[in-house]
Amino acid sequence: MTASDPATPRVTTPFTAASTAAEVVDGIDLTGRRALVTGGASGIGVETARALAGAGAEVTLAVRNPEAGRRTAEEITATTGNKQVLVAPLDLADQSSVASFTDAWDGPLHLLVNNAGLMASPEMRTPEGWEMQFATNHLGHFALTTGLHRALAAADGARVVAVSSSAHLQSPVVFEDIHFRERAYEPWAAYGQSKTANVLFAVEATRRWADDGITANALMPGAIRTNLQRYVTPEELDRMRARTGSATAVVWKTPEQGAATSVLLATSPLLAGVGGRYFEDCNEAGPHEPGTRRGVAAYALDPEAAVGLWRVSVETLAG
Repeated sequence: MTASDPATPRVTTPFTAASTAAEVVDGIDLTGRRALVTGGASGIGVETARALAGAGAEVTLAVRNPEAGRRTAEEITATTGNKQVLVAPLDLADQSSVASFTDAWDGPLHLLVNNAGLMASPEMRTPEGWEMQFATNHLGHFALTTGLHRALAAADGARVVAVSSSAHLQSPVVFEDIHFRERAYEPWAAYGQSKTANVLFAVEATRRWADDGITANALMPGAIRTNLQRYVTPEELDRMRARTGSATAVVWKTPEQGAATSVLLATSPLLAGVGGRYFEDCNEAGPHEPGTRRGVAAYALDPEAAVGLWRVSVETLAG
């Protein structure tokens, strides 16, 4: 069931913006399941991993800083009693690091949470010349997920979770100049474009991999004060809200609440067979409501744009 099928109703759940990851996964047994969380050593990644581990899954934290990852893994084991919390190095902006990770993975992968991200950074580029936010938030996760396709297919019902953002309302994917080679660089436009790409990836992955039993969904976790905001001042947040014409105040969530929608998409029986959709506050979002940061932009669910992004991503990574 995908977003492009008008016959499928919007998914609703008993959970809300106030629900926590632990509440969402309560009663779900993930024993025997293997999960991977990128950026699992900070912010909502920690709480996502903790909830999955608490439900019995083997959880691998894919992190840029293995030492921080090991400290997090030990802390999660201490709080959950689950000793199957593993750590592996992964730098999403470094394609050799992504290739090393996927080459080393062995066996099925049931739950992949593409959680890591870079937000509204100053202009930076990879050695290939790719804009850093797009390279990290989209291309890195694209290479990781496609590189793990065989492992996902082997899991028989694997789920991919793409952590997007309401900032996707800032920009569609600008195919004419994705990497800001011609247009002036703007941090929020670059971030928004990368977050739209996360949603489009979920749309096309679900369509492309349906026969493998793989579904992918995207989500807006909410506003959470984490390391993700290291480049963002309160003034920057105000400017971002002004750009989208939002008149609503920011409502902050705890990391445990911020992780809830990711965990819901990864584990809930209510999401069985559901893919290609965008969620917020533990429920499927409706169309964007002008003047707010709520809802999903039509361009983020456009199946033609999703196909185009997949093609461009393959071509870009092929060099």
